[in-house]
Amino acid sequence: MVKYGFSALAVLAGYALLALITGGCAQMGYPTGGPKDSLPPVLIKATPEINTVNFSGNKITLQFNEYIDIQNIQDNLLVSPLAKKNPNVSGNLKTLVIKLRDTLKQNTTYTLQFGNAIKDVNEGNVLKNFSFAFSTGNHVDSLFLSGKVTLAQTGKTDSSLVVLLYKNINDSTVYKERPDYIAKLNGKGEFHFQNLPEGSFYLFALKDNDGGKTYNSASELFAFANQSVESGTTGAPVHLYAYALEKEKPSSSRSTTVPTSSRRNQAEKTLKFTPNFLSSNKQDLLKTLDLTFSSKLKRFDSTKILIADTNYHPLPYTATMDSTGSLISFKLSWTPNKDYILLTQEAAFEDSMGLKNIKNDTFRFKTLSKEDYGAVQLRFQNLDLSQNPVLQLVLGEEIKLSQAINGSTWQNNMVPPGDYEIRILKDRNQNGKWDAGNYTLKLQPEIAIALPQKLTVKANWDNERDIDMAN
Repeated sequence: MVKYGFSALAVLAGYALLALITGGCAQMGYPTGGPKDSLPPVLIKATPEINTVNFSGNKITLQFNEYIDIQNIQDNLLVSPLAKKNPNVSGNLKTLVIKLRDTLKQNTTYTLQFGNAIKDVNEGNVLKNFSFAFSTGNHVDSLFLSGKVTLAQTGKTDSSLVVLLYKNINDSTVYKERPDYIAKLNGKGEFHFQNLPEGSFYLFALKDNDGGKTYNSASELFAFANQSVESGTTGAPVHLYAYALEKEKPSSSRSTTVPTSSRRNQAEKTLKFTPNFLSSNKQDLLKTLDLTFSSKLKRFDSTKILIADTNYHPLPYTATMDSTGSLISFKLSWTPNKDYILLTQEAAFEDSMGLKNIKNDTFRFKTLSKEDYGAVQLRFQNLDLSQNPVLQLVLGEEIKLSQAINGSTWQNNMVPPGDYEIRILKDRNQNGKWDAGNYTLKLQPEIAIALPQKLTVKANWDNERDIDMAN
């Protein structure tokens, strides 16, 4: 038998009372691991140090406070002045090693910009826009140049463009020589050159599809500043407007295999086409009647094409073929909410391979009514009419409506329903459409301004909006 003294009994009673008090709220649990790591890696040591002067080596070592991972280093890393040979970059645990492969210029400040290449291993926190500068001379240049690049035709931005700086140029430099400095755009289309020397520079932007950092294609997005720009510690950002002289051509195979549609047409010995109203059997009052062909046409005979009312009374029209030879458009005055007939006779169309339509076809369709459209009134403030503004309503990539604005109020009662982007084009030559620039003539492109809010147009509805161009 175990005997307890008074003091021991008191202690046991205390433990029992504590158990009774806390027993009702005690729960089994597991220790937490603390808050999630949301911080990017931190540089704790650099050899040589950042902003080292009189640098003559070829190796840079960076040590961080945690394990790092290096992602897409060749896409992220930029060396300024632009290197002929990219450095070799390797990471091991908490250390990043850069081995330079270019011969360094004397008395020059170099900047290595890592973009979003460095992140921690555990949570993937990115060390954004980390840069390392050093100089082969006795001081580190500290001037900068900032700006923005906008697509002139749409008013939007494209972060895949790069910005180029040249110290000296002639008329062919941007076509043949790589730039001295290069910068990337952020998501807002902005760029920033840092650690620049004092002086004048020539500024360009382009979408460099071949990696050569030169302007070598008419379908390549390109922008230029009319005058040289100065590096400095202050100054207004430079705004460039990018354009392409022609649309980028879709890639095509050089195979000589006859397309499936052509082989099928040859087997059937007939040429097929599709009217644009076929899917809904409704014709837009604002559009032409279009016939789309699966192969390029050689000719068509308008005497064998009839557009008529239901009493077969012929209606006058004008017909044109587009540059591809695969689309014929018929323009005529439509009456709202009316039935029409399209008749095409045998051999009305012939393609470049000699195939013809082999039978008479009759299509019946109806035009939309005025109630199928919305009425739009836009009231403008601070709109400069001297810049010949043109309103553009855009769905996707297609301009659905383009009309000049002649006063503070614009109104149209026949706008198809949809959620439109609004652009205001500064129509310099008053031809009603956007025109590209020309670097050879030092001619800047016409500029379109994309307004931030969309315009939702509802059918049979008055759609109104106040727009302040100063905002």
